[in-house]
Amino acid sequence: MKTNTWTLLLAWGWAFVWLISTTALAQSKTVTGSVLDPISKTPLAGAGIRVDGQLTGTVSSASGAFTITTKSTGTLKLRISMLGYEPQTVVVTATDKPILVELRPASSDLQEVVVGASRVEERLVRAPVTIEKMDARTIRETPSATFYEGINNLKGVDMVTSGLTYRQINTRGFASTGNSRFLQLIDGVDNQPAGFGFSVGNMFGLSDLDAESVELVPGAASALYGPAAFNGALLMTSKDPFTYQGLSVQAKVGVNHVSDPNTSPALYNDHAIRYAKAFRNRFAFKLNASYMYGLDWFATDYTDVNQTTPADQRGLKNPAANALNSYGDEVVRTLPGIGQVSRTGYLERYLTDYNVYSLKLNSALHYRITPKLEAIYAVNYAKGTANYTGSNRFSVNGFSLMQHRLELRGSHFFVRWYSNAEDSHDSYNTRSLGQQINRTWVRDLAGNVVSPDKADQTWFDRYAAAYGGQIPTIPANDHTAARSFADQGRLLPGSAEFDTQKQRLTGIQGLNGAGILSQTSMWHADGQYNLTSAFKNAAEVLVGGNFRQYSLFTNGTLFDDKGGRIGYHEYGTFAQISKPLLADRLKLTVSGRYDKNQNFAGYFTPRASAVFSATDRHHFRASYQTGFRNPTPSDQFIKLNVGPITILGGAPSNSAGMNVYENSYTAASVNSFGAGFGAEVNKVGPQQALANNKDKLQKSNVPYIAPERVNSAEVGYRGLLTSNLSVDANYYYGVYTNFILNTVVLRPNSPVLGTDGKPNPAAAQDILNSRVQAFQLYTNAPDKVSAQGATLGLTYRTSGGYQLGANGTWSAFNIRNADPNNVAAFNTPRFKTNVTLGHRNIAPNLGFNLAWHWQESFDWVGSFNALIPGRVPAYHLLDAQVNYRMPALKTVLKLGASNLTNQYIVQAYGSPAVGGLYYVSLVFDQHLRWRH
Repeated sequence: MKTNTWTLLLAWGWAFVWLISTTALAQSKTVTGSVLDPISKTPLAGAGIRVDGQLTGTVSSASGAFTITTKSTGTLKLRISMLGYEPQTVVVTATDKPILVELRPASSDLQEVVVGASRVEERLVRAPVTIEKMDARTIRETPSATFYEGINNLKGVDMVTSGLTYRQINTRGFASTGNSRFLQLIDGVDNQPAGFGFSVGNMFGLSDLDAESVELVPGAASALYGPAAFNGALLMTSKDPFTYQGLSVQAKVGVNHVSDPNTSPALYNDHAIRYAKAFRNRFAFKLNASYMYGLDWFATDYTDVNQTTPADQRGLKNPAANALNSYGDEVVRTLPGIGQVSRTGYLERYLTDYNVYSLKLNSALHYRITPKLEAIYAVNYAKGTANYTGSNRFSVNGFSLMQHRLELRGSHFFVRWYSNAEDSHDSYNTRSLGQQINRTWVRDLAGNVVSPDKADQTWFDRYAAAYGGQIPTIPANDHTAARSFADQGRLLPGSAEFDTQKQRLTGIQGLNGAGILSQTSMWHADGQYNLTSAFKNAAEVLVGGNFRQYSLFTNGTLFDDKGGRIGYHEYGTFAQISKPLLADRLKLTVSGRYDKNQNFAGYFTPRASAVFSATDRHHFRASYQTGFRNPTPSDQFIKLNVGPITILGGAPSNSAGMNVYENSYTAASVNSFGAGFGAEVNKVGPQQALANNKDKLQKSNVPYIAPERVNSAEVGYRGLLTSNLSVDANYYYGVYTNFILNTVVLRPNSPVLGTDGKPNPAAAQDILNSRVQAFQLYTNAPDKVSAQGATLGLTYRTSGGYQLGANGTWSAFNIRNADPNNVAAFNTPRFKTNVTLGHRNIAPNLGFNLAWHWQESFDWVGSFNALIPGRVPAYHLLDAQVNYRMPALKTVLKLGASNLTNQYIVQAYGSPAVGGLYYVSLVFDQHLRWRH
């Protein structure tokens, strides 16, 4: 019944839309014309033609011709634009003869139009904050293997590669492999799997064939985009099927792992197809499919990271060695008379699946109800495998994301609804897998395999017996011989039994296996309206808002949700006013946004900016920005009992009835009490020792989790120093508070305080009798820190058609008086730079691009290595491509390389070393667009 109801409603809805549109478009007029280069008088293919104030538009053909049909009751104005040319507005006085438009070549990219800086169209030079853009031509000509990887060449960007299918973008510090401080939108849709709490790079994003533009807004953008845009936003736009019609096909093959000591060279394949068609400028659809597969990079850093072993004694010969990319050897015991010993681990290469893929399917229907009103329905399905470095190395295996989008878009407004639903499928934790396999084969001294719960202790008992000379055939005091004896029966990688146990354990979710279960979903509704016309264009006024609902489900493996899904919601509303002054030389903009999450107090995030255009070539900007970040679903609702400690999210409802925040001691004070009691008990007796030391106990005062905050100021300049040299520079300073972190407390059975307000002796006795439970709580640190930085970008165009670009970024972190344990890791190099060189027509139909990236070394701090710093060495890499256009075949041949010099580079401690990728691609485009 429910399905039939929805079907009936949709049928009536589309019938209503058709009726309106048929009436609205009954009277129309047609304009024809051509677009030319004013110097060469050659036709310009791919120029965009749009009716001013309407959604109606088209593109010029290979001969430069266009035809556009529209209903217009007043003066008809056409806006014509093309990459590399200055946009032009043409007033059409008669429609009975073709019009001729000559576009003037642009002197720089500063004529570009951007949307992301203010959520409205504006010239790049007059954007109130720093913004970077890749247009369709830049995307097509990037030397990197994919357009997403090419974002790394924009100034201010930090890109971290966890694997072939997963790259993470960050701006302005506090980088991580899973960046929940950075927002990523595709056509206005947040494409994060809700259970992750961050976007998984472009794994569930756009194919290269369907990517039209990329805009990057570094820094706090919460005033316009809400809580996820704490440290920046990446806005990607797909190709409109009305504008980009026809068939496009990409065939890309390549090779990686060249000179890799871990494996032989491997094939890389990335294929895509796109088809779009429009009917009478009223209805259009598009279909996209892409599939990439290859052999992932191997994580093979076997550095001994056991911090309890002196640095000069660490290494492969250390009996307690804990190799970074080996799992199972984290299990360590201190054996009497022997010292620390770790279990034998399994190398990551035997536990994960390095054969990775990414499948992306997309379709969209566009219907123009009137020339100023368009309805859109889009569905995206993506599935793939990646290796991700988080608190562990995870095999995101067959993970899928399904998205639906409904949108009603006018010339001055939009209303949008979308949903995201994830399924973890066969994903698993490689570290847990190594530990669990280690618990399947251990034998006792009689040769019998013991149960998993006894395996670790039995293994250490075998080791101690062999080392202590209790086994006649094993020499005493020999760590190598003792380990070999303890490892008898060990499952060997590649064996049938090893593979059987691997498959079994990855299929078990929760603490008894390695599998991961997440079937979390969210739906989101948002809208925006431009009220400028209501104010008679005296000021530009924008208002909007959103509502989001989360539905979490892990079946008790991560959250306390065996009884049903956990749901919560958040909403926000914003307004922005922009006013031109001084004959349009000064533009003032004020924005404000209020957001409220069900579990937290509401937050107001303002932004104010000024742009002063001294001349048409010199533009100065200044802004004050604020941002905040809501805790992720895991930050709020994780409830995982791992035996000695329970990991507990900081949402008030998550710990209701557990009496943890209300009745617990700090871990440090418990340690102090235990040390004091231990030192006195043999001298004065247990009761007196308890009385003497109980006041060392301190009641915890852990607040429930709250959003992180940032206040930031920025100044910048964009302009033309000469007719061929453009510059963009900025400086920012930000202050951060409320960093989300973990703290450990212990809850006794008795009240922590007595009637006198002092530590309760009964609670102290609970500690001594082990009648306590330890909790790792998610909360916030009150400490303040600051970060600052500057970027400088130069672009020079020669008269011969060469374009040379160079940019540099300086970033600095000031911990001030904060406790280092209370601060998020900055994880950002002080200096990095990019240099690019290209020519689109170095010879007829031949072009090339080079991009060189360098950054200095820095310390990486992450949960994978228990927040212990690991060094990321300085590196540089060179991407290159040469392309040859074949107009008769409507095909472009591209030969390129990411990391041409094949240096194996680590970008995050514990992640793999990434080498070169060499590729050749053929792209057929039925309506291939290039400049003649």
